[in-house]
Amino acid sequence: MAEGDNKSANMLAQETVLLEEQLQGWGEVILAGDLVVRWEKPWFPGALIGVTTVLFMLVYYLDPSVLTGLSCTVMLLCLADYLVPTLAPRIFGSNKWTTEQQQRFHEICGNLVKTQRRMLGWWRRLFTLKEEKPKAYFALVISSLLAMAFIGQQVHNLFLTYLIVSFLLLLPGMNQHGVITKYTAMAKREINKLLKQKEKKTE
Repeated sequence: MAEGDNKSANMLAQETVLLEEQLQGWGEVILAGDLVVRWEKPWFPGALIGVTTVLFMLVYYLDPSVLTGLSCTVMLLCLADYLVPTLAPRIFGSNKWTTEQQQRFHEICGNLVKTQRRMLGWWRRLFTLKEEKPKAYFALVISSLLAMAFIGQQVHNLFLTYLIVSFLLLLPGMNQHGVITKYTAMAKREINKLLKQKEKKTE
């Protein structure tokens, strides 16, 4: 068991180092973005929502086709991939890179690797469920897809995308400031109350 844990830890460290090397040119931008999504200043959540809202309003106003939207998105990503590593050191100043920043960059890369591993683990568990319990897998997948289709039919796809993107951008800050923990605890208390009331009525 200990050998397995050590092997997993070594693989995690290797993947983290590899990701650090791949994202080294984006280091300054990633650290700046990390400060924003973790709400280091009180006005950062409002700024995130404001910028996201403006971008989605622009997409809504222009109303591009799927092909045009996809082409523009890939083009912007290619431009960013070319320009950011070149311009970031000049804007942020690579000579100002400190040990604390390097440590934070390492933590961010480690968290990204862990998230990737978690998602792959969920994917593998889904296929394991398919092999071991095909009926449960079928019911789960079909019911999930039906729920998603119903939501997609009721809510405009662009607005739904806006809500998802906004939630994902605010998620690190909510986690950092204990918002998720607070409301999760409140939900658990309410559920426990309902269960206790149900047990009392049954008795």
